[in-house]
Amino acid sequence: MSNKLRPGVKHGSALLGLYLLGMLLHFYIQASALGFKVQSAWGWVINQPPMFFWGSTFFFFMLCGAVALFRNIYAAALIISIVTALTGVAVFQKMKATGLPLFPWDLLQLKNASEMLSMTQGMFSPLVIILTLLVLSGLGYLMFKLPKLRFPLVLRIVLAVCSISAVALFAQVAEGKYPALLEKLSYQNIFWDQKANYKYNGFVLAFASNLNKQLIEEPEGYGKKAVQEIAERYGSLPDGPAAASPEETPNIIYVMNEAFFDVTRLTDYKLSEDPLPFVHESQKQRPSGYVLSPEFGGSTANVEFEALTGLSMSLLFDGSVPFQQNLTKQTDMPSIVSILKDRGYEALAVHPYDKSFYSRNKVYPMLGFENFTGQDEMKNRDWLGSRSYLSDMSAMKEAVEQVKEAETGKPVFMHLVTMQNHFPYTNKEIHGGNNISAEGVNPEFKDQVETYAQGIKYTDDALSYLNDAIQQLERPTLVLLWGDHLPGLPNKIYAEAGWTDERLRHETPLLLLANYDIGSKPLGTISPSFLGPTALNYAGLSLPPFYKMLEAVRNQLPGVSKKVMLNQSGTTDEASLTDAQKQLLNDYRMIQYDLMEGEGYSKELLFTK
Repeated sequence: MSNKLRPGVKHGSALLGLYLLGMLLHFYIQASALGFKVQSAWGWVINQPPMFFWGSTFFFFMLCGAVALFRNIYAAALIISIVTALTGVAVFQKMKATGLPLFPWDLLQLKNASEMLSMTQGMFSPLVIILTLLVLSGLGYLMFKLPKLRFPLVLRIVLAVCSISAVALFAQVAEGKYPALLEKLSYQNIFWDQKANYKYNGFVLAFASNLNKQLIEEPEGYGKKAVQEIAERYGSLPDGPAAASPEETPNIIYVMNEAFFDVTRLTDYKLSEDPLPFVHESQKQRPSGYVLSPEFGGSTANVEFEALTGLSMSLLFDGSVPFQQNLTKQTDMPSIVSILKDRGYEALAVHPYDKSFYSRNKVYPMLGFENFTGQDEMKNRDWLGSRSYLSDMSAMKEAVEQVKEAETGKPVFMHLVTMQNHFPYTNKEIHGGNNISAEGVNPEFKDQVETYAQGIKYTDDALSYLNDAIQQLERPTLVLLWGDHLPGLPNKIYAEAGWTDERLRHETPLLLLANYDIGSKPLGTISPSFLGPTALNYAGLSLPPFYKMLEAVRNQLPGVSKKVMLNQSGTTDEASLTDAQKQLLNDYRMIQYDLMEGEGYSKELLFTK
């Protein structure tokens, strides 16, 4: 009798072991989301035991599913452990780089895994890498040395059915289909603040709760009549005076420069030379100011989303990436691209990197770009040094050549997104060595500040070339240059320079260049969403009703983001808004919902001439 029970006891003990491993893996993934602070992770377990056991049970069923698939319990445990270990590292690194947790849509970047690895070279501690390899090697060794325990076919089928059913149940619970169970787990749907969501509900529930989520909540009163009223309100506004009057329809060039920031604003650090002589001189002679980026240190596509569509990240749920979550599902989306194409423009885009990054290869054609040139199609392909990205000079030359080729035909809208100054900044050879030295910087970070300063020096040279090149064009040409976000330097660099104010941490240079008279009026600090109306104003073009609405918002609230809100006097907040300002934001939100999640009534009402 005891011999007959022995296999059952072994399998039961194995399943218990799998549950204990599930608890360990859950604790690890939660610790990674809290900066690998074991004490913080343990505190979460003590305060949220139902959620901890719920998440551990999820890992247990994942392990059971792997056992059903691979039969060998040790192989199954090793594979799930490796996947969890890598996920934990990704969670930690994303939090470290951007301050945001890992979201389901981040997994779409797995198709760019090789590019992601190249971006993060030098960011991982050698000790962490060595320890990880030792642990994984140890697990692999144990897998071959421990006594073999294989599950019979019947038990594997039972485990597979249970695992699939359990994972489906977990997904349904996370979507809110069983509110009573969620209440017992003490779950709170903190969708508006994803950092708080992950911190309170834990990684497993928070991550799952973001599956199949809309990006924006339906506004009260949404419908065709509400959209028509908004269209009539702003469509009836008179055209304001143009900021400039070129002799013929001008080319318009967007240059969104990767991590472009005026490092000389960190006055606690002294550089051996000014890395931005052209930009600083041009700021005295041309319209200039700052862009209030919705991001810090990364998430370039979200800044691009605002600049191209005129929509605002501030109105979307925290952590959204519309390029990947929403625009890839759209068949068309009104934007500055479609507005200018309706007025006879040819729309071109250049990005000196992989075209599939952030799904640009799908989003750009949907927005209306007729030709998208990635790094593989570029004629100009120069690198500044080892392990670097294609240089800004190469990108500028490519853009100018394409504009020249179209000069005898239609006016061109060119959208250029550069890559040269992308992190990491830990390798001095990325720009062929540093000629700029920095003083007053913590020695631990001195090389990174110098590497970044050297990079923007080369960017300044490229922008000087671009300015000279457009002066040679026969057609009037307007350039709007801005930085997408501050560079992803270690936070201590900013903290030790006193750069902790949220407005400062989100301001990047904005500069207009042209080969015709555009004056030198300061632009102040504006959100990227307002770049479209700015471009049309300086191009001498009339504004469609949607841009008139954006101008109305900008006149009251020139900077709108989740971190910072600006009125004409400085920083403000939602509690301090006037009724008129609240109405403007409500109208903005209504149209944004209509375009992204609604019926699209505004497409025919707000975007014609």
